[in-house]
Amino acid sequence: MTISLRNQNISIIGVPINHGADSSGVELGPNALRSANILTKLESLGYHVNDLGDLYVNRLLEASLPGEKLKFIKEIMRVNSELCNLVADEISKGQFPLVIGGDHSIAIGTIKGVLQKVKKLGVIWFDAHADANTEVTTFSGNIHGMSLAVALGYGHPDLVSIGGEEAKINPENVVIIGARSIDSGERIFLKEKGIRVFTMHDIDRFGMNDVMEKAIKIVTNNTDGVHLSLDLDGMDPSEAPGVGTPVSGGLSYRESHLAMEMLHESNALVSAEIVEVNPVLDINNKTARIAVELIGSVFGECIL
Repeated sequence: MTISLRNQNISIIGVPINHGADSSGVELGPNALRSANILTKLESLGYHVNDLGDLYVNRLLEASLPGEKLKFIKEIMRVNSELCNLVADEISKGQFPLVIGGDHSIAIGTIKGVLQKVKKLGVIWFDAHADANTEVTTFSGNIHGMSLAVALGYGHPDLVSIGGEEAKINPENVVIIGARSIDSGERIFLKEKGIRVFTMHDIDRFGMNDVMEKAIKIVTNNTDGVHLSLDLDGMDPSEAPGVGTPVSGGLSYRESHLAMEMLHESNALVSAEIVEVNPVLDINNKTARIAVELIGSVFGECIL
């Protein structure tokens, strides 16, 4: 099944989870994005939007133990399993799933859900981090730093088995853009798997237009669609201060918009998610508002 943005029907799914980040605030991201008028933005562009509300997330969990390598795995697995099923159901109905988080652990459920219906899926991952750790390589034990590895089929069996172990993306169709904080174990993993990473050095040196042209070619090569995973910490903290794990030297406002505009022009997207907006750390909901503006570009908003 192939879906494109020519399909004017969008389902918004909120996932107010912070357990993958093991910190407070990011669970408020879905409400912050709604407060920044994400529905109005999409409807003004001619889309029919169905907001499905938020998945239930249990907030009353015991604190993780010191040195734990898979913090809150049971609840993260439960939420992502539910998300996987819901995303697959919405695609079956002809909807474009737009998932709003929440920490980046929700990419597990989103991607696994899309893979139920789109077998050959390219993934473009905007992030300051690679999120390619496993319980073996992680320093923090935070599962939001493992979500890409899980989607590739690597990591704890309880996470990899969500949606079926066979539901996984191919490394040759994955691109990371904006990375500037990669752990030592992730470096080895990314090189072994041959995953293309465009760091901030690449963007500085070659420009976002060149990087996006190459990235789109990679994620659309022999695939049936592309998933966008947009972590707001890919942007520079001066632009997007309301994120849980900010890293200096990130994408500018215009670089980010150009990337989203070029993704829209590719007409390849079948799903998307926005993650890691943390209004507790934000300034007047600035980060959520920028996120909504970027989504406007993803869905075809242009200057003229």
